[in-house]
Amino acid sequence: MILHAGLIARYEAGGWRGVLIEGPSGAGKSDLALRCLDLGFRLVADDRVLVWRSGGRLFGRAPETLAGLMEVRNLGVLPFPALTFAPIALTVRLGLGERLPDRETVTHLGVELPVITLAALENSAPAKLGRALDTLG
Repeated sequence: MILHAGLIARYEAGGWRGVLIEGPSGAGKSDLALRCLDLGFRLVADDRVLVWRSGGRLFGRAPETLAGLMEVRNLGVLPFPALTFAPIALTVRLGLGERLPDRETVTHLGVELPVITLAALENSAPAKLGRALDTLG
């Protein structure tokens, strides 16, 4: 399955944990991913993510033609060090979220993942994403 999304991952507790970033074109998926890369995350895929299920877990990677590339607004498509694939632990939807949201989940290929909604361009969005991965993912 191919998703219109980005995928970044952070190494912790002996393995990589991925965050799928979903939103419409121009919503700030790549911008949020770029800011997270400065906080220790690694790029897995930008714009398109090939997703598959294995052993009851969800994994993602970039299509071959996009591997190691990220579109950075006003700079173009740039190369970045990237992981080949990562297990997906959390989904971030871009938009205006609730102050005290109910817990949400999304199911891809029969695997249920926690979901948070973030305003991608808020200064605190990368910190919120990291904390959500710590507590929900």
